[in-house]
Amino acid sequence: MIRAALVAAGLLTSVCAQAQSDETTTSAEQMAKDLANPIASMISVPFQHNIDFDVGPGEGVKSTLNIQPVIPFALGDNWNVITRTIMPVIQQDDVISPATSQFGLGDTTQSFFFSPSKPTSGGIIWGAGPAFLYPTATSSSLGGEKWGAGPTVIVLKQAGHNTIGILANHIWSVGGDGDRADLSNTFIQPFFSHTTASAMTLGINTESTYDWKADQWTVPIIVSLSQLTHVGKQPISVGGALRYYAEKPDNGPDWGIRLIATLLFR
Repeated sequence: MIRAALVAAGLLTSVCAQAQSDETTTSAEQMAKDLANPIASMISVPFQHNIDFDVGPGEGVKSTLNIQPVIPFALGDNWNVITRTIMPVIQQDDVISPATSQFGLGDTTQSFFFSPSKPTSGGIIWGAGPAFLYPTATSSSLGGEKWGAGPTVIVLKQAGHNTIGILANHIWSVGGDGDRADLSNTFIQPFFSHTTASAMTLGINTESTYDWKADQWTVPIIVSLSQLTHVGKQPISVGGALRYYAEKPDNGPDWGIRLIATLLFR
């Protein structure tokens, strides 16, 4: 009888441990899927480090660390507003001309997405609102010295392990240094990602910009791989990407790499 009880206790412990492991895996997978949704109801703080090569007349290297907090707020029971901020910290060497370097903040972009708290009956998730450009650059060579504003929108769907969608905005300059060129830029980011049961995400997207003043496209094609893990109890997604510029302005980069670490908070 005692032996049977010990065996039963051992089996129960094993089943509970397996259930806890499965729950942890499911939670990690869901969190990774939520991260693939740019307007999920989850606080995330991505640190995205982009390095581009052969940039500018000096064929230099431009390194940009984008600090990108995403913070959702509930507006009653049916709506959320999600703020997405991109604050770049830039180091560039031999870009303006050989043997020169610049370091500092670039211009900050902030978007506000008003989004229903639940997907539509067809599973569509969407959000829309204003986007703003703030002239926070610490050097004239790192920013446009213009204030900007315009609309932004995102539409996506998550089905099974896949996420597909598109994010877009358009920003016009609305003030700033009158001696600097005016802005009229359209940003279009179609994206697709697949998240595995082990919380690994493979993605492909393009972060395309059309400059209406210069009549010029910039089209980087980006293939990324990331893994959600934990440091202690803190969930964090780490990954990297390769960027190939299918279209670029004169003196633009041909290719680049991206490293990214994202802190997640529920």
